[in-house]
Amino acid sequence: MAGHSKWKNIRLRKGKQDAIRGKLFTKLAREIIVAAKMGGGDPGTNARLRVAIQTAKENSVPKENIDRAVAKGSGGGEGTNYEELLYEGTGPSGVAVLVEVYSDNRNRTVGELRHTFSKNGGAMGENGSQSWQFKHCGQIVINKSDADEDTVTLLALDNGAEDVVVDDDTVTVLTPVPSLHACNDALSKEGIHTHGVELTRIATTMAELSKDEIEKVLKLVDALEDLDDVRQTYVNIEIPDDMFGDE
Repeated sequence: MAGHSKWKNIRLRKGKQDAIRGKLFTKLAREIIVAAKMGGGDPGTNARLRVAIQTAKENSVPKENIDRAVAKGSGGGEGTNYEELLYEGTGPSGVAVLVEVYSDNRNRTVGELRHTFSKNGGAMGENGSQSWQFKHCGQIVINKSDADEDTVTLLALDNGAEDVVVDDDTVTVLTPVPSLHACNDALSKEGIHTHGVELTRIATTMAELSKDEIEKVLKLVDALEDLDDVRQTYVNIEIPDDMFGDE
C-alpha cells in the first residue's frame, strides 16, 4: 500500500497534472460534503470535517470551494446526496481490488465501474469476495523532518495506535477505525504536523507479480481513479521503487 500511495503522489507531479488536480478538487470537496452531512458543519466539533478541510487546504483547494462544500453538506446550500459505498473486484493476474466511492446514483456508478474493470483486464465481484484480504484501519502520516520518530511512536501508542511504521522519509501511524481522530488530535496538540489522515485498507496478503503484470494493474487503478465517483482504490500488490522512475 505504501507503494500505491507513492504512485498516486507521483501522478500529481507528472503528466495530466491540471486534469488530475481538477479531479482531486472534486473528490476532496465530496469528502467535505459527506463529513459535514454526517457530523455537522463545525470543524471544531466534527473531527472528520476538520481533517477533510485540512487535507483540502494542503492540496490548494480554494477557500470558496471549501466553504461551499461545507454549506452543501450541512444543509446551507443546494447539494447532492452522496452515499459512501465499497465495491470489490479482481484486476489483471487475479489481484484483489477494492474501490471506495461517493455516489449519488448507484446504477451509474456500477455501470462505470463494470465497464472500467472489463476494459482493463478485470471484473467486478460480489460483496465480500475480496474485502477479507484487507484490514480497515486509520492512517496518520508524519514527515520525519517534522518530528522525532521515538516521540511520535510513544505518543501514538499511548493514544490508541496499533502500530507505527517507519521508512526513509515518513512515520506512519496505524490505528483502529474508531481511534483515528482521537490519536490525530493528540499528536496535533503536541505540535506534531500530521497529513494523510484517513481511513484506509491495508492488504493482509500480497500478490507476487512481474513488472509487466504490475503495469497492467496500475493501468486499471489509474482508469478507476479517473472516474469522478471513485474516492480511493486499493490493491494487494507492492510496487518496486525502481518502477517509479525519476521524480
